[in-house]
Amino acid sequence: MNQIKGSITALVTPFKDGRIDEDAFQKMVNIQVDAGTHALVPVGTTGESATLSDPEHERVVRLCVEAVAGRTPVIAGAGSNDTAYAISMAQRVQEFGADGILAVTGYYNRPNQAGLIGHYEALHSATDMPIIIYNIPARTTVSLSVETLARLSELPRIVGVKDATADLARVALQRIYCDADFVQLSGEDMTAVGFNAMGGRGCISVASNVAPALCAQMQDATLRGDFAAALALQDRLAPLMEALFCDASPGPTKYALSLMGLCTNEVRLPMTSPSDAAKAKVRAALEGLGLID
Repeated sequence: MNQIKGSITALVTPFKDGRIDEDAFQKMVNIQVDAGTHALVPVGTTGESATLSDPEHERVVRLCVEAVAGRTPVIAGAGSNDTAYAISMAQRVQEFGADGILAVTGYYNRPNQAGLIGHYEALHSATDMPIIIYNIPARTTVSLSVETLARLSELPRIVGVKDATADLARVALQRIYCDADFVQLSGEDMTAVGFNAMGGRGCISVASNVAPALCAQMQDATLRGDFAAALALQDRLAPLMEALFCDASPGPTKYALSLMGLCTNEVRLPMTSPSDAAKAKVRAALEGLGLID
């Protein structure tokens, strides 16, 4: 797990008539693996984990592990603003066969740096699987400082960070101060190439739900140092990346997948379907990539 890298898809959770569409989900997992995706993240933010019940959360992880069948790592979302609950969920997804967990900083509670350290130390002590920290202050209102992340990187099973701060300067600083094997993953599709140029090793991607092969090829190009090829792929993918975030995510992504015949565009309240303007932008991006006629 400390070698995790490349295009890592933050999977959507497809719904049909209010329930998880299990067949559609496993079909999409297989498409991802066949397209060269390097790892999968079920039940993260893009998977609408906030509106899944515990049994649904657990079921999605089981379905993912079953469909993957050991072909690529499964990093299950297990974050919470309640440390005890995060530990409980992490222990459960480990039982289901996940290879690691993605654990977000404590949202809403607004913990200080000492609280963040305590949260991750407790999660580390209570589990024996690799942990990727998810730092996304736009959603949580708190951010791990570089110094805090460096301290946490010393723990043997905290192996990386999903950095969605949009601050590329942090990549350079984290590269200097964190453990040498610590893996930095971008949490933003649009800056993924630049992130890797600064020292990152991959991206936990939303766009790869829709264009998994192209996203994997772009990441592979950065990892072999071919940034000219990576930039050419970025130029092709940029309209899609922009379109998928022109309305509340994952609404546009599910709409794109519905146009491709892979699942419905159903989301759960308080999420709603994207606006007509957003739908037009998504459709144009798919047509531009030749993903629909």
